[in-house]
Amino acid sequence: MDDKMNALAATGASLTRAGDLSERAQAEGVYTVECVRDGEVIWRDEFLNTVMTVGKNLALDTFLAGSAYTVTGPFMGLISSSGYSAISAADTMASHAGWTEAGNANAPTYTAPRKTAAWSAASAGAKSLSAALAFAITGTGTIKGAFMVYGTGAVSTIDNTSGTLLSAGLFSGGDRAVLSGDTVNVSYTLSL
Repeated sequence: MDDKMNALAATGASLTRAGDLSERAQAEGVYTVECVRDGEVIWRDEFLNTVMTVGKNLALDTFLAGSAYTVTGPFMGLISSSGYSAISAADTMASHAGWTEAGNANAPTYTAPRKTAAWSAASAGAKSLSAALAFAITGTGTIKGAFMVYGTGAVSTIDNTSGTLLSAGLFSGGDRAVLSGDTVNVSYTLSL
């Protein structure tokens, strides 16, 4: 009887990987607000905003196709609680039926004009104001949030409907009452 031994070898392999590799840029902004009365912070809020479609479009056009582009603004304003119903990504400066700007016809009033944004250098995919913008409240009222306008036609005049609406957002903790003599300090950071 002959004993035979057969050598047998087998190899198996498998590969598992993600379906695709992609990266996506989403514009997200955060407002940080505090109200100072008699030298003391009486409330503070931080809230996300809606970055409007027209604001995204202007940013993309200037990022990718601009040449010798100089930004106009941005200017920041406050949103009044008067007549408020909603903020929409489709809002523009000329058409934002769900909200009104605080400052002139809609309480509270503050020392004009809209505040001009000054920016620090971008870092880690975000750009922030170099310092908070101070709104000196001159008439009692209730504010809901803040907005930013920039681009061709944008001006610092309260209630002006020119320019491109970049973003608008509401306080996370609800409406905020302010008194004449208060200072509302607002910071903003936009991330991609």
